Amino acid sequence: MERMVTWLQKFEQALLQRANRRPAHARINLWLGRWLGTVTHMGGATFTLVTALLCAFLASRPWSTAGLQCLTAIIISHIPVAVVKRIFRRLRPYQALPNVNTGRKPLRDPSFPSGHTTAIFAWLTPWLLIDTALLTLMLPIAVILGVSVAWSRMFLGLHYPSDVVAGAIIGSSTAAIVSLSWPLS
Repeated sequence: MERMVTWLQKFEQALLQRANRRPAHARINLWLGRWLGTVTHMGGATFTLVTALLCAFLASRPWSTAGLQCLTAIIISHIPVAVVKRIFRRLRPYQALPNVNTGRKPLRDPSFPSGHTTAIFAWLTPWLLIDTALLTLMLPIAVILGVSVAWSRMFLGLHYPSDVVAGAIIGSSTAAIVSLSWPLS
């Protein structure tokens, strides 16, 4: 069992190093840094809560209901995030590993699970469940956005792959439960 845990830790660190690596080509590095440095904020509380509130109060149905579902899912999903962070107290990659690239203001709270990834998936899921006819149009956009936020957290040296996977599971499952138990009409 100990060998399996060691192997998993090494595998995860290798994935993190790949996600955290900066491209050698200057233009790609600049573009990637700007994209991931910007999109990471879409998983933050300001963006997710404000856009959910705006849709809830300014949009017509079913978009207003989906906005309320997003708001509820984001709030509820952060309860287990806060509890798990207090239990595990996992150091962030830049704190635990050498040569990890970080952004300008690295966070200091525990790493596991990723709150930004939880928030973006809790925010995205209700929009996907509004109308099955729109699902084929919205799903690729949602996947790109969700994966970009999750990848940005590793690119910035703030989270391990398991942190973002756990956040995606918590956020999307909470939002699915909220949305399926709260009819749009």
